[in-house]
Amino acid sequence: MQATWLTIGLLTLSNVFMTFAWYAHLKELGSKPWLLAALVSWGIALFEYLLQVPANRIGYTVMSLGQLKILQEVITLTVFVPFAVLYMKEPLKLDYLWAGLCMLGAVYFMFRSRVG
Repeated sequence: MQATWLTIGLLTLSNVFMTFAWYAHLKELGSKPWLLAALVSWGIALFEYLLQVPANRIGYTVMSLGQLKILQEVITLTVFVPFAVLYMKEPLKLDYLWAGLCMLGAVYFMFRSRVG
């Protein structure tokens, strides 16, 4: 159980870095050359990988590859929505809720063998 929580924590931190690497340049470097944005994003992504690789290694000791991937996607959506709304000033839409409900279905199907 400890490995699962450590995996979740590391993947969450990793996703924060990933989300900023992928999207913050749209707000902060929109008027700069794309190459500069790519290099800055690459630098941020290094920290993402320093967290994501150990998270996946730890998680793979207690979860299947499919379970690990679905967990990653749920965490991605959980990190992305506040980022989009609070940092990027995007409107909060019901579509995020519907996407989250679809993800819950995916979680059910990937983890149902562990529950029952």
